[in-house]
Amino acid sequence: MSPRKSAAEARRTRERIVEHGVALASVEGLEGLTIGRLATDLGMSKAGVLGHFGTKEALQLATLETGAAAFWRLVWEPARDAEPGLPRLRAICEAWITYMETARDTFPGGCLFTTASIEFDARDGAVRDAVARLFGLWRRRLALEARAAVTAGDLPDDTDPEQIAYELVGLYMALNQEIQLFGAPDAGDRTRRALHRLLGPRPSDRHRTPLR
Repeated sequence: MSPRKSAAEARRTRERIVEHGVALASVEGLEGLTIGRLATDLGMSKAGVLGHFGTKEALQLATLETGAAAFWRLVWEPARDAEPGLPRLRAICEAWITYMETARDTFPGGCLFTTASIEFDARDGAVRDAVARLFGLWRRRLALEARAAVTAGDLPDDTDPEQIAYELVGLYMALNQEIQLFGAPDAGDRTRRALHRLLGPRPSDRHRTPLR
């Protein structure tokens, strides 16, 4: 076997381990990631799994990064080409609802980052720092779009973009709970109503004839 082929196979194996780790962690948390469990699920030896990461912490960190890339692909990518500001922020919010409701192939247990934030918020260490960093990056993206909406006149001049980002994160953590814990079929619609109050009506809503 050539070194190039060997390296490619090792990379594919590592990706397979981490992708399964993302799915498992969304259900059982990052602490539920064990070398033994992954080895059993994937039909590998413990040494084969351990050889790709070295430590459980390294596996957890790789799982977070892969999960973040999947989140970005599912939530940011569908909205990326929308007009910056409120149109893009609304597109992000709609893609975020879709992610929460339908991304079961990747995240069968719901939002990995909601789970991880609760699991590690009172701990110290590299995993907790990674969770905080990823949340911080996402909140900055939300605040950036809110700030662009203020500049464009789509939101009032006195709007605090950081407050918008803060409330959006809280809203979607609540959405995850409604879906995962309560199995609420109307959770997405409730979230859209909350967005209506926070961001104002969608353009399509402004032209509807009120019910009499």
